[in-house]
Amino acid sequence: MCGNPDGKPAVVVHGGPGSGCSVGQRRTFDPEHYRIILFDQRNCGRSLPHASDPATDLSANTTQHLIADMELLREHLGVERWLLYGGSWGSTLTLAYAEAYPERVSEVVIVAVTMTRRSEIDWLYRGVGRFFPEQWQRFREGVPEAERDGDLLAAYSRLMSDPDPAVRTKAAHDWVTWEDTVISLEVNGKPNAYSDRPPAALLAFTRICAHYFSNAAWLEEGVLLREAHKLAGIPGVLIHGRFDLGGPLETAWQLAQAWPDARLVVVEDSGHTGSDTLRKELHAAVEGFAH
Repeated sequence: MCGNPDGKPAVVVHGGPGSGCSVGQRRTFDPEHYRIILFDQRNCGRSLPHASDPATDLSANTTQHLIADMELLREHLGVERWLLYGGSWGSTLTLAYAEAYPERVSEVVIVAVTMTRRSEIDWLYRGVGRFFPEQWQRFREGVPEAERDGDLLAAYSRLMSDPDPAVRTKAAHDWVTWEDTVISLEVNGKPNAYSDRPPAALLAFTRICAHYFSNAAWLEEGVLLREAHKLAGIPGVLIHGRFDLGGPLETAWQLAQAWPDARLVVVEDSGHTGSDTLRKELHAAVEGFAH
């Protein structure tokens, strides 16, 4: 934790899944006004055991486990209600928690809105390939030939649990190379945002991503949108880049239609990894809820 211990509680729900928290995420909040809570989700960041170790069992790492972790953390810290801030995968987990415990949520700020529906997963790891056919072919060829016409994400998940470190390293490289390709057209974003990680963090990120996405995050298809009515009365700001190729704006728009208390901000010069304009909108949203 950091910031003002008597300030407004806000919890950072990081992306990935498996990215872990970064120091930069706390800079979104004014430390005089906010009690900033950063927690690393299971098996990544500073959370142990770490997913970079293939011996680490991920069977107890699911969306439902993470929701329970958040509620235990809230109780442990003695927080009555808190602001949720999440981005990308973090927006999915934020929505899942808020729909489970709406009475514990004061406000929500989401960047790069996702709901991790199967259609969204299929778009990110297959559909976007129509824009990058050569690079997607290389991503597909990263798994054994017999599995290339099946569930690529499940195949990658198996590779990331292989006892041979060379197999895991190559699979992680192939995975993040594709992720970097998807954001490569973002002129105001951060290039190589996925591959620019220390080796252990990169392995954990890839392994947890493949674990979650090959299981559709253990969410019933479309459940977060169908149950958005549970968010009634919770003020929200949804911030999404117009040029987010991996997570098209349609998802944010659909959520805004189903959640009357949420305001959608479309950032015209941003993709998935942000821009100066997007960061200004984010700071404005958080500052607007500070008091």
